[in-house]
Amino acid sequence: MTESAVATRRPREPRATRRRGDIVSLRRARWGWAFTAPFAVFLLLFLLIPLVYAFVMSLQNTTLAGGTSWVGLANYAKAFTDPLFLDGVWRVMLFAIVMIPAQMIVALVAALLIDALTTRFAKISRLLIFVPYAVPVVIGALMWGFLYSPSFGPAQELFGAFGLQAPNFFSDQNVFGSLVNIVTWQWAGYYMIIMYAALQGVDPSIYEAARVDGANAWQVALRIKIPMIASSLLLVLVFALIGTLQFFNEPQMLRGMASGSITSNYTPNIYAYTVAFSYHQFNYASAIAFALGLVIFVGSYAFMFATRKRSGLMK
Repeated sequence: MTESAVATRRPREPRATRRRGDIVSLRRARWGWAFTAPFAVFLLLFLLIPLVYAFVMSLQNTTLAGGTSWVGLANYAKAFTDPLFLDGVWRVMLFAIVMIPAQMIVALVAALLIDALTTRFAKISRLLIFVPYAVPVVIGALMWGFLYSPSFGPAQELFGAFGLQAPNFFSDQNVFGSLVNIVTWQWAGYYMIIMYAALQGVDPSIYEAARVDGANAWQVALRIKIPMIASSLLLVLVFALIGTLQFFNEPQMLRGMASGSITSNYTPNIYAYTVAFSYHQFNYASAIAFALGLVIFVGSYAFMFATRKRSGLMK
């Protein structure tokens, strides 16, 4: 053995020291499991077990005369040929086409403006834009229902002050835009925070170098800031897509005020809720829920696959 090999050879630790290190590692692992155990229990009891139970129900059919019987994928075949379910899926896709760009534009413009400001007004603006997300969805929907109300809402008085006839925001022609406005108001602040956090992580020296080269604020925003946060924009797009396909709370809360405009199959989730709790077809409702989950998974994966190059996810 050469002298260099002897010099670089590490002395073996005593057995007692290794045993003590193993005991410390074991204790740390136990503490880690102890801290994560409550979350694991809640995840198992309130998510995984209900999902498995609902999936088993979707493979069955229950009737008063025949009891419960296995039908396999018959409920799924029925769901994907049900015109009411397909109409709801098509409607939420239209919402995605209109609502996601609206949310993205509002959130991105707000994030860029706040990132460019260095005064105390920027902090106040950031808080005010984020506040709607902190409002519970049910309360926010009820509030907008009051504002939109054709009977006593302030919109009627505002239009009347100018001698104009206020539109019915819950009519068949206007309810789509009314819901887009509510959801954009509710979620744009949350997406703005994600984009703003990504902008804060960009090295300011890049902006300084661009300004030295003669770039103005508009060029810095379009050619540097937005490309630098492409991955965050993709994340927001996926969140918005999943949330839009799961559209339920706002139209469900406003169904009583927009009777006739928001039907029982307005969205797939509302249709599943109606089938389960109005017609007591829990097996078919479970199949509708899992069919919607499949649509969401396929849509999200296809979108991420199509945008993987531009977002930098594929090297």
